Amino acid sequence: MRRYVALLRGVNLGGRGRVPMADLRRLLEGLGHREVSTYLQSGNALFTAARTDEDALCAEIEDAISREMGVSTRCLLRDGAELQRVVERNPLADVATNPARLVVTFLLRPPDAAALAAVEPAKYAPIVLAPGEREMYGWYPDGFGKTPLAQAFFEKRLGGVVATARNWNTVTSLLAQLGS
Repeated sequence: MRRYVALLRGVNLGGRGRVPMADLRRLLEGLGHREVSTYLQSGNALFTAARTDEDALCAEIEDAISREMGVSTRCLLRDGAELQRVVERNPLADVATNPARLVVTFLLRPPDAAALAAVEPAKYAPIVLAPGEREMYGWYPDGFGKTPLAQAFFEKRLGGVVATARNWNTVTSLLAQLGS
């Protein structure tokens, strides 16, 4: 048994991709997952699964949401160990002064090195970017709401990799919940 957080991309944003969290919990329980909970309304679901094939679990969740809720979304999974690594290896801890403006963009797979090198983070100052293993860390001192460096930017510039972002407050809260 392994405990996961499912990070759904693009749900409950501005009236688009409506996925009620109570329905999401029922859906995950219907797929056989245990200890299901959700956090906030932005597509964060925690659960325990008997299987550990993350690609298969994501595909199953995406298909069920599409079939039962009529919403097309992508799912990225992280287990407790991986989320712990994300928190412990935060390369922007000395730069970020507001956890609501420190954002982790989770990636489905590691970014292509050549695509990553072509991003030129200095071009977007005062935003500061730093790569992780399957994530990009971003310090957005003026806020994340209107930045050009949102999920779509990373998906396009990093070779079509699926991405979804969470602020530091959410990341650390999800980690705490995974541990409980």
